[in-house]
Amino acid sequence: MGTLATLAAGCFWSVELIFQRAPGVLRTAVGYTGGHKASPTYREVCSGNTGHAEAVQLEYDPSVISYDQILDIFWHKHDPTQVNRQGNDVGTQYRSAIFYHSEEQRVKAQASLEKEQARLGKKIATEITAASTFYPAEEYHQQYLEKGGQCSSKGCTDKIRCYG
Repeated sequence: MGTLATLAAGCFWSVELIFQRAPGVLRTAVGYTGGHKASPTYREVCSGNTGHAEAVQLEYDPSVISYDQILDIFWHKHDPTQVNRQGNDVGTQYRSAIFYHSEEQRVKAQASLEKEQARLGKKIATEITAASTFYPAEEYHQQYLEKGGQCSSKGCTDKIRCYG
């Protein structure tokens, strides 16, 4: 068994695919976390009334990929300066967030946020908060872009195309 990381960076489909491609990531699942409703549905999360973010929970092998490397992928995958949105996707469910599973992850997440904020020269909107219950999304959302024919092979660098 590997180590867990849970991250939110907009629409979970493309975030999942980029981590599926990362060597050392053993498993990915898309779902909902950070809200107040138990077992929410996609429709409920999209209503903005559950408080949940669309997130990816991944299991990784720290002897192959470090948490710092996972955070680097996270920062470069999205615009962490946007509040409650990524591109055309708008709503609290699309917020940027790091849900830490240990004190070590919290410390590393905070340090990486400060480093990224200095690099960008802009205030980062990403929340850093303790991981809470992760509710896997409906099955049709799991590995959605891979099912749609996009490359999920380790090391693949093909452009990620989102569609819905």
